[in-house]
Amino acid sequence: MSDHRTASSFAARLLIGFTILTLVLPAAGHAKPRAKAKKKEEPELIKLQWPEPPETTRIQFVQTLATKLDLGVEQKRRSFFDKLTGTRPPLDHLYQPMDIAVSDDGKRVYVADFGQLMVFLFDLEAKEVTLIGRQRPFARPFGIALDGEENLYVAEQDSARIVVLDRQRKPIRVIGHESLIRPADIEIDRQTGLLYVADPAHKNTPNHTVKVFDLEGHLLREVGEGKGQCAGCLLFPTYLALDPEGNLYVTNTLNARVDVFDTQGRFRRYFGERGNAFGMFDKPKGVALDQFGNVYVVDSGWSNVQIFNQQAQVLLFFGGRGAYPGLLRNPTAIEIDRNNRIYVADYLNYRVNVYQLVNTTAEDSFRDSASGD
Repeated sequence: MSDHRTASSFAARLLIGFTILTLVLPAAGHAKPRAKAKKKEEPELIKLQWPEPPETTRIQFVQTLATKLDLGVEQKRRSFFDKLTGTRPPLDHLYQPMDIAVSDDGKRVYVADFGQLMVFLFDLEAKEVTLIGRQRPFARPFGIALDGEENLYVAEQDSARIVVLDRQRKPIRVIGHESLIRPADIEIDRQTGLLYVADPAHKNTPNHTVKVFDLEGHLLREVGEGKGQCAGCLLFPTYLALDPEGNLYVTNTLNARVDVFDTQGRFRRYFGERGNAFGMFDKPKGVALDQFGNVYVVDSGWSNVQIFNQQAQVLLFFGGRGAYPGLLRNPTAIEIDRNNRIYVADYLNYRVNVYQLVNTTAEDSFRDSASGD
């Protein structure tokens, strides 16, 4: 694994250089006027990669998604001062990205924004951004998912329900139950037609479980033994993922681990523990699998993503704390499309970071070969 300190120090030097530049430029206004010079091109940002050379690159940073500007559409930029002071961005800019869903063809990226009360739809092909819920805001949207027809399922925390919209953004139905307290992430198993809803409930309630509904909204069962630290117990479950066999991965956030359940909801295993070494977690949140079956776990506390194989061996981490493009600040969700393109919700940077898995085959999913040659 590579350390993110190199990228962080580079970002710091870039910030210092920019500050010095802004202090020096006003003095130039007293100089004798000269012929108009050509507009100076902005320096190209260094795109981060992991691990660092000379090891074989596995993860490449691609771009950020936050507004139309990131799709090549001209609009007013936020000032550097606004970004530096944390001024809340305008309505058409991501603010608190909480979950991500990607269309089957990889052309449309949906992002639930907990603060803007909307779902941002980035159409990468049409270069358009649609603000779903602008006229009728959602009640704190957290988790989102797409079914086979690309109907959009939105988990609203404040209303404790899941709202379903069709491709034309018209409401189809509402899913809820009296036992559902504070829905977080949601996942759909298209083969079985099941909807999984992580419910972290509240600290004083015991019902920390994953609720399982059919797509019409009937509650079928619950997964997990409830609040606790035992094998199969959950303590603030937040994010979910499904593998091709239908096994359910649950980020057991305050137990600092990932729990795995089979298709019948039976506990099978867990990996991870609290700590600051490779393979350990502080606050695990988003979880996803690539096309080789490797498990990616976002850690909001460490501001990185760790990659594990199916033997729970840690292969690599990427990200690291910072505002420089490709670094992260308290990330939340992760989604990986069919082409192993990776989307990470970069919560405190008001954006989604996009990465690409490269130079990797199924045979590389072993600890000795994944980080380099």
